Amino acid sequence: MSKILTFTRFSVRDLLVTAGPTIAVIVAVCAVAYWLVDPAPPRKVSLATGQDNSAYSEFGKQYVAALARHAIVVTPQPSLGSQENLQRLNQGAVDIAFVQSGSTEQAEAERKGLISLGSLFTEPVWLFMREEKSINQLTQLKGLKINLGPEGSGVPRLFKQVLAVNGVEAADLVIGGLENTPATVELLEGRIDALVFSSAPEAPLIQMLLQTPGITLFDFAQAEAYTRRLPFLTHVTLPRGIVDLGRDLPGQDYQLIAPTATLVAREDLHPALIDLFVQAAGQIHGGTGWFQQQGQFPSARYTEIPVAREAAKFYKDGAPMLQHYMSFWLANFFDRMWVLVVALGALILPLSKVVPPLYVWRIRSRVYRWYGQLRTVEQALEEAPEERRAEIYAEQLKRLNEIEEMVNQISIPLSFADGLYGLRSHINFVRQRVLGLMAGNSAEAAVVAD
Repeated sequence: MSKILTFTRFSVRDLLVTAGPTIAVIVAVCAVAYWLVDPAPPRKVSLATGQDNSAYSEFGKQYVAALARHAIVVTPQPSLGSQENLQRLNQGAVDIAFVQSGSTEQAEAERKGLISLGSLFTEPVWLFMREEKSINQLTQLKGLKINLGPEGSGVPRLFKQVLAVNGVEAADLVIGGLENTPATVELLEGRIDALVFSSAPEAPLIQMLLQTPGITLFDFAQAEAYTRRLPFLTHVTLPRGIVDLGRDLPGQDYQLIAPTATLVAREDLHPALIDLFVQAAGQIHGGTGWFQQQGQFPSARYTEIPVAREAAKFYKDGAPMLQHYMSFWLANFFDRMWVLVVALGALILPLSKVVPPLYVWRIRSRVYRWYGQLRTVEQALEEAPEERRAEIYAEQLKRLNEIEEMVNQISIPLSFADGLYGLRSHINFVRQRVLGLMAGNSAEAAVVAD
């Protein structure tokens, strides 16, 4: 008995086999595009900050918290300051760092592959002295004990440039290299005459010294002239009473000179991390302060290091549009995978016209290949020698029954059932022909026998 034909509405297996090469090509293109655009940033990044109780150290903690909200782990790396941070960047020991303007030249930064993420805040030069030292010109510092901090902090280089435009050589002073905290202790104990910081006013030591009796701040009355001689400096004013209005601290306006703090990275830093850091910078440094107006920082200005393309785009247009509507990770994926979308569109459109005909051919080929078997049967009938016709007719009839049995086992979608039923009718047609030939051959044999 013939088995019941197996029908389905649609053959998923055949479609997958037919589309297999196409799917393989698309997957390969996707993998290459994914590798080229590198959509996923690393989950960990190291940030070179500064000395304990410095503005760099305090702001570093805020960046850790800001990026933790996006599942990025920022590891602060304490340092002596700007110059050491630059060295670590050049050595590849850190990914990003706080660097003071004026610490390097533009040509050198480009040669070493450094990029700026923008300037963050001003870092006034704070020259604190014991009150008994009546000094209103830097030339009067000659012979005094003054602490500039360790060489890696960047302050020695900066202040020596300031001294040089006043015609004062470093050898004219007794210069110390203590870190900020021990240097402050030395000043309070009277073992040194003055110390120099270059830091944002948020630094705890700055806040303390501005309110310490017996300690006075040097007033850079020629601040505007300094900015003409040293272009990386800006002129800022510490307003009277800004520290404590009730106690009128300080009791006068102070004119200060200030480089700016910048975020600097190597040019191979992942673009998505650049986006995150500049957005965090906007949240941390974008408000008003002692020396800045709302929205003045962060900025693409005030830096001699070339600004990263992604950072410049942020300062011009703001955060990417997608990040207003979805999480950072998802927005970053879609924003950077447009190359993949274009590649897929270029592939899927032409390949979609190839797969359907291949699918139809694969299904119909299950039916068509049996026509070859039928043709073989017919050919055997036509070429049968007269003396063996009865034997060959019987063999081909048996072969037809076997073909029909196998055809009945074919699984085929309903939309192609007409071809299968046509094949079965043709098998039956050949069978009737064989039976007719067998009957004719038997009658002919009977006549001969009579």
